[in-house]
This record gives sequence, structure tokens and C-alpha cells, in this order.
Amino acid sequence: MPRYKGYFIDLDGTMYKGKAKIPAAPRFINRLRETGQRLLFVTNNSTKSPEDVATNLTDNHDIKTSADEVYTTAMATADYLNQVADSKHRLVYVVGESGLKDALVGAGFIMTETNPDYVVVGLDYDVTYHKLELAVLNVRAGSTFIGTNADSNLPNERGMVPGAGSLVKLVEYATQTKPIMIGKPERIIMDMALQCSGLKRDEVVMVGDNYNTDVLAGIGAEIDTLMVYSGLSTKTDVAKQSILPTYQVDTLDDWKFE
Repeated sequence: MPRYKGYFIDLDGTMYKGKAKIPAAPRFINRLRETGQRLLFVTNNSTKSPEDVATNLTDNHDIKTSADEVYTTAMATADYLNQVADSKHRLVYVVGESGLKDALVGAGFIMTETNPDYVVVGLDYDVTYHKLELAVLNVRAGSTFIGTNADSNLPNERGMVPGAGSLVKLVEYATQTKPIMIGKPERIIMDMALQCSGLKRDEVVMVGDNYNTDVLAGIGAEIDTLMVYSGLSTKTDVAKQSILPTYQVDTLDDWKFE
């Protein structure tokens, strides 16, 4: 196996399962750090700041992490819009949590409910009809429609609750407008993560437990992939796919670094 300069690593299902620890995860990260290779946690979670994500990994999962090792779909959304928006089109309407809003404000965008250039829809735990109504009306009036990620559900202690993709789909259905999607399995988040890391496509490997998000994101971005069977996808599921992951392991303990 080739020696990579960097690892892009998924979180839920790969580093932990909800609030439960995955014992192999901190061992994998410790071995990775010993090799001197770089890592970047690439997550579809748009609700949390990188500082919050790093604190959760450090305090709750024994994975010492700094904020600059975290790349969220909120950050990818802000970086993408910063590239495509000119100085005169910086108005955004957001359905989402503080992680998404802070990333956009930090990139120089201005929040508004009226005549925004962009409508950005992410996961919002306090979503209301009024928030979605404004999103729909603005998209129908011509605002560019952005979705942070297409995850239909999120696992928690109560079961599979609605994810960001469920809200994006509601706005899409009500506007008959396809959004520009940012998060895995789309290529945009991978391209933005590469820019953030300063690494080239052939220098990194994407590590994840979900074929339909993590692995497809890597395949779409022409990045090698490492499938670990610690979370969502099963060997039976993956065996049916036309394009297989570059590597497959039962646990991250099975991965050998050069």
C-alpha cells in the first residue's frame, strides 16, 4: 500500500458511534500521528464549530484533537461560496445552527431574510415552518439554493432522526429547484478539504464507514478510499457496488502504516 501524506477521516461510525466509543479509533489516530502524516476530520455535520468537534473528540473519545484538524460541511459551504460569490453578492439566508452561521459570517457573508443572493439549508434543530417558508419564497424569487449535505437521517439514542437532507428535500420539493450540494458524497467538500490541507489528490486517502457518503465522495474526487466496517455499511452492501473501495478493513487496528 502506498504511503500517504494525509488522511481525511470521517467521524460518526468511524471514530465513534453516537456517544459510544470505538476502541480502535484512538489507537489508529495515535499510530497515524507517530508516522508524521497529516490528518483532517472531514464531517457532514454543519451544526458544530471545529472547536466543538475537537472538544468532543478529545474529552469524550480519547482522541486528542485541535480545531485546525477539523473540516465541517459548514466550513466547506463557506469556502465554496467565498470562491463563487463576488463582493456585491454576499447576502445569505440560512436555515441552520450556529456552526453554519458562524462559518458564513466569518467568511464575510451577511445574514438577511430579504432578497438574499444565496439560501443555505442545513440541519436546524429548531426549524419552524416560518424558516422553511422564507427559504422557499427566496429560492422561488431567484436566490441560489445551497444544501449543506444530503443525509436523510442521523442516528441518536432514540433512533434515526431527520437529517439535513430531509430539510433540503422539503425546500427542493416546494421550489422544484435542485440545490448545489456541498457535503459528502459530493465532490465539493473534498475539493475544499484538499485546498484546506494543501495536499494533492494522490497524497491522501479518505477513511470512512459509509460507502454511500465517505467512499463515494472519495471516488468522485479521485481520492483513494479506506472502508472500515465499524459503522453503517456492511460487506454485503459493499460487495454489490460496481466500484469498490481502494482498501477494506474490519477494524482500524487492521490498517498497517508504512
